[in-house]
Amino acid sequence: MTKTASASPADVLIGSDGRIAAIGDRIDPPEGCQIIKADGCLILPGFVDAHQHLDKTGVLRFAPNPSGTLQGARDAFALYARNAPPEDILNRASLTIAQCLSQGTTAIRSHVNVDKDAGFNGMEALVQLRRDWADRVRLQLVAFMTPHPRQDLDWLRANIDRAVEQGDAVGGTPAVAEDPDTYLDIIFQAAAQHGRPVDLHMDEHLNASRQLFPKVFERVRRFGMQGRTVLSHCSVLSAMPRAGFEAVMAEIRDLGIGVITLPAANLYLQGRDSDILPPRGLTRVAELARAGIPIATASDNIQDPFVPTGSGDMLEIARWTLLAGHLKGDELELAYRMITGIPARLMGLDDHGLRIGARADLVIARSADIASLVAGGATEMQVLAAGRLVSESTRALSLWHVMPDPAPC
Repeated sequence: MTKTASASPADVLIGSDGRIAAIGDRIDPPEGCQIIKADGCLILPGFVDAHQHLDKTGVLRFAPNPSGTLQGARDAFALYARNAPPEDILNRASLTIAQCLSQGTTAIRSHVNVDKDAGFNGMEALVQLRRDWADRVRLQLVAFMTPHPRQDLDWLRANIDRAVEQGDAVGGTPAVAEDPDTYLDIIFQAAAQHGRPVDLHMDEHLNASRQLFPKVFERVRRFGMQGRTVLSHCSVLSAMPRAGFEAVMAEIRDLGIGVITLPAANLYLQGRDSDILPPRGLTRVAELARAGIPIATASDNIQDPFVPTGSGDMLEIARWTLLAGHLKGDELELAYRMITGIPARLMGLDDHGLRIGARADLVIARSADIASLVAGGATEMQVLAAGRLVSESTRALSLWHVMPDPAPC
C-alpha cells in the first residue's frame, strides 16, 4: 500500500486504457494485473513543465553568450539557428525530454522559435517529437513568433497561420517588438482565428516605465481570450510601485490569466547592470500566489545561452522558486502545486491528477511527505506514463534521511 498525494494510505488501480480506474483501501487486483509494490512511498501526479524551449536546449557550447544578458542570448541563438539542421534539434530535444521524463516530468509545453532566422526547422522537428513521444510525454508546442530588432513584421504576418496550425498555442515577446500594437494584434488575431490559447513572454525586464500589460489586457478582452491567456516571466512587476502592481494583479485576476515564473532564467539574465543591490529578477511570486492567481513555475531554458545550467528536474525548479520567489518554509506544498496541478490547469490538461478517470501519468517517490520531497527529493523514484512504467531511479541517502529522530525533551 502506498501514500497518495494527500498522505492517505491507498491502492491505485490502473485500467488497460492507461487511466486510473480506482483508488481505495486494499483493492483486489484483477487476475493477471501487474503489481508495483510501493509500500511507504508517495504516489503523485506527474510533474508538469509548462515553459521550456526544446529547440534551444543543449546549444550552449555552439552559441555562447559572453555578456550573460537577455539580448546577448537572443543574438547568440539567432546566429546559431540560421544554420542548425533539423536533425540537430531532434537529437538535442530528445535527450532533454528523456532526462525530464526520468525525473518525473510527464507533460511539457515548449515554445518554438518561428522567425526569419529559424524558419520552421524547430517547429517541424518538434512536431515529429510530439508524435514520437506521445505515449510517454504530453508535449505541447507554442508557435513562438519572434520579433528580432529591425525584423519585418510582414514575415510574421505571412507565416503565422502555418505556424499556429502546427502548434497548440501561439506566443511571442511584445517587449522586444518595435511596434507592439501591430505585433500583439497579429498574435491575438491568429489565436482567435485558430482557436488556440495565447502564451506570451511578458515584460521580461525591470524597466517599469515601459510595461505593456494594458495593451495585452485590452486584446484579451477584444479577442475573447479570458481564461485562455498565460503570461510568462512578468519580471517587471517586481520593479513597479505597489499601487501599479496591485492594479495589474487585479486585472490578471479578473481576466482569468495565468502566470508562469522562470526563476533560472530571470536570476541569470536580469540585473547585471546594477551597481548595488542587484535584483532577483523574478516577478512577485509570493504575492501573486497568496492572492490566488494561478502561478506555475517552469524550467525555461536548459543549458543554452539563456540558462547555462539545468537538469530537467522540476523539484529543483520548485526549490529555486521557493528560495528566490520569497516563499516561506511552510509553503513547500505550494511550490509542489506550482509544478503539478497549477501548470496542468494552465495547459488545459483536464485529465491530469490523482483521481478516477485521470490519465495514469504518475510518480512513485520514496519520501516522507510532499514537503520533504520538495525540500530534499526522493531516494527512489518510479515514473509511469499512461500506466506504463517508463523509468526507475535511486540516489544516495541525504543527511535528513539518515538523521535520527530527536530525543524527547
